[in-house]
Amino acid sequence: MDSNARRCPRQHDILGGRVMKKTVEYTSPYEFKGAIPLRQAIPLGLQHVLAMFVGNLTPLMIICGICGITTEHPDIYVTLLQNAMLAAGVITLIQLWSIGPVGGQVPVIMGTSSGFLGVMKGVAANAALGGGLLSYGAIIGAGIVGGLCEAALGFFIKPLRKFFPPVVTGSVVLAIGLSLISVGVNSFAGGSGAKDFGSVPNLLLGLLVLAVIVGLKHFTKGITSISCILCGIIVGYVAASIMGLVMPHELADAEGAAFTASWYVNWSKIGEAGWFSIPKILPVKPVFDLHAILSILIMFLVTAVETIGDISGCIEGGMGREATAKELSGGVICDGVGSVISSLFSSLPTTSFSQNVGLVTMTKVVNRMALTCGAVFLVLAGLSPKLAAVISIMPQSVLGGAAVMMFASIAVSGIKLLTKYGITNRVVTIVSIAMGLGFGLGATANALSGLPQAVQLIFGGSGIVPAAVLAIILNIIIPKEPEDLENEARVNGAEA
Repeated sequence: MDSNARRCPRQHDILGGRVMKKTVEYTSPYEFKGAIPLRQAIPLGLQHVLAMFVGNLTPLMIICGICGITTEHPDIYVTLLQNAMLAAGVITLIQLWSIGPVGGQVPVIMGTSSGFLGVMKGVAANAALGGGLLSYGAIIGAGIVGGLCEAALGFFIKPLRKFFPPVVTGSVVLAIGLSLISVGVNSFAGGSGAKDFGSVPNLLLGLLVLAVIVGLKHFTKGITSISCILCGIIVGYVAASIMGLVMPHELADAEGAAFTASWYVNWSKIGEAGWFSIPKILPVKPVFDLHAILSILIMFLVTAVETIGDISGCIEGGMGREATAKELSGGVICDGVGSVISSLFSSLPTTSFSQNVGLVTMTKVVNRMALTCGAVFLVLAGLSPKLAAVISIMPQSVLGGAAVMMFASIAVSGIKLLTKYGITNRVVTIVSIAMGLGFGLGATANALSGLPQAVQLIFGGSGIVPAAVLAIILNIIIPKEPEDLENEARVNGAEA
């Protein structure tokens, strides 16, 4: 028996006049399939939820803001937030326990992917799709198609892995991070379309949230350090509420038109929301637009590569071994199927959460019962519109205080991947062209205006897709030099 295991009374039987105690063997939280008591599993599970709760909803909040759903369709907005939490919980349970080939039975938390934000931002802002709910519907339709394709890809993971070495995945992750920095800063200053955009109250709120996050992350330990983002946002909520009591929030623009300050917290929406509601299927109808599908489909391929990395890092860091082909395949299939399930709730595509991979690596807590408790909490949260309403009234500047750090950290992760085998001449060439030409052209407004509309939609807007395509092509055609082979052999030998 494991040294951390112990026997605990489960129930009593009467036999021959004697009371015999049946016991259950509790094992360690560091064993994936072990049994641990609920008093230990619940806080360990909530710890994982705290690490991803805000990140799970951030992409949805940003895309809804761009599409105008936040202000023009507040009821649908609350429903989408509710559905995002429910979908994350359900998909995490499938990943943990598996249903046939779907799910790798790995200690991974699933949630809404921020990796798609750059491409989805371009789709949402494209006037040709109609804007508003129509543009959001195009994202949902692309999510259904892309999820099915990623699930099919999961059955062929092993032969395709060679096309996605660190120089390719690193370039893509770096492009994702760079494309999102402006999104985070936009929220930091008050949010898209805010009439008080860039106002002092908005900037101070964002700075306060960011300062709290940095302080808790680096100057505290335990649960406050792990949940620093959630704590920072709570502090921002409190500060904005106090500001609403002591500062004027009904303002007027230069033309005399009245508006409410974007930092104001309207608590009345929480009172209007119910305690329990059955989630709605497809509150926003999907729109199957070929251009949107093609641009988002490429990101599903990238996401599959990221999921492989997350699962590999989680298994190696938390369980001290390499991930098996079955675990990787099941994990990617669950990624795709999960995105289809999420799309049926009109939520955004899902993927494994890197924050939780870092948490597993740091704490070594991989117990499936603990993570299941976290997934169940997400499901319960998804059944309560009141909790979704609490999230929906968050000021954009409060969200931005957390987003600027979260999004920039994605770019840093890309840099770490690029340096895994060292910066050789070949790596410099691939990254330089992928970033300079690919990301540069795609992210620069009107740089592709002379090309057909279909090409603009697929390759313009964020720069992620052209950067990914160029990195893949260049990695295939540029031969490896002796220095590249020596670096790979050295790093792989050290990891072995």
